[in-house]
Formats: sequence, structure tokens, C-alpha cells
Amino acid sequence: VQLQASGGGLVQAGGSLTLSCVASRSISNIMIMGWYRQTPGNEREMVARFIGGVTPLYVDSVKGRFTLSRDNAKNTVYLQMNSLKPEDTAVYYCWYFDYRDYWGQGTLVTVSS
Repeated sequence: VQLQASGGGLVQAGGSLTLSCVASRSISNIMIMGWYRQTPGNEREMVARFIGGVTPLYVDSVKGRFTLSRDNAKNTVYLQMNSLKPEDTAVYYCWYFDYRDYWGQGTLVTVSS
């Protein structure tokens, strides 16, 4: 399965962006899927992921601001990001786990202060 991420860009602090990740095949049976992010010199950090396919789990720093969702009919996972902060600036990667990690290409999110 290939993952195609999009939706990154430049936004001012307090603004919103929605990231999309389109898979090359059905994601209906992919239970562990979500988004990571990475800044230069740092390891990738889990931002949001599904547990059991429907329950979202968020890193504390984005709780209440980010929303993870999926549309199985469109083979797409979304990350709605509201109230963005400069510290949210990173390359965001779509990801899923099926016996091993699968990564999409990153999409850059830049939040200006």
C-alpha cells in the first residue's frame, strides 16, 4: 500500500490546516494508522493514531486542537489541525502498521508566529 499525503503549507499561529492521506488500496482493515511528525534533528513523534481502527489517540500537546478521522470509502485518513502553534511546525508523515511500519512521504507544515 502506498500512502500519499497532502495539505501542508504555511499558516499563521491560530490558523487551521487539514492534512489528507490517500492510500492506494482499501484501508478498511487497517486498524493502526495515523500521523507522525518530525523536526530537524529530532525523532519522529506520534501525533495521532487510531487504536482498534476507530478510537483516536493523541499526543498530549495536540489534544483538543487536532482531530483524526478516516473515510474508508475514500481510502483516506485526515488530520484536522486547529489553533496551530509555531511548535507544530514539522514535516508530517502518514503511517500505518501491518506487521511493520509503512510511511507516506512527508508534507511540511509551517506555523508562523
